[in-house]
Amino acid sequence: MKGMRQGKGKKDRYTLLTIAILDRLRRYLKTTPAKEFVFEGQFGGKYSSSSIQQFTRKYAAIAGIKKRLHPHMLRHSFATHLLEGGTDLRLIKQLLGHKSTKTTEIYTHVSRRHLGQITSPGDLLDS
Repeated sequence: MKGMRQGKGKKDRYTLLTIAILDRLRRYLKTTPAKEFVFEGQFGGKYSSSSIQQFTRKYAAIAGIKKRLHPHMLRHSFATHLLEGGTDLRLIKQLLGHKSTKTTEIYTHVSRRHLGQITSPGDLLDS
């Protein structure tokens, strides 16, 4: 798990990398040594927010996503998929850098499909 130092609110942010993505990242860094950032803008330095928005929309279109996509939606989707996959809400809270679990609960909507899979504790009792 790697983190971004001092994101919004001067909080560290973390994400999960698969071995396959980590391997690709290592190969990229061998051919393109980073100066200050792993991925830098056209003139060096970090990408602007408008560049990130353009990338997001471009690759959403390539993926066949018709809905207008914003970069923050990727963060929201990441959290939702973790939650639907059974990851504890407290761990998601930590990954997202939230102070309160209440923020995470609001931030991560739970799909109706996922809600339908919950078993009531009463159903587990012997009759």
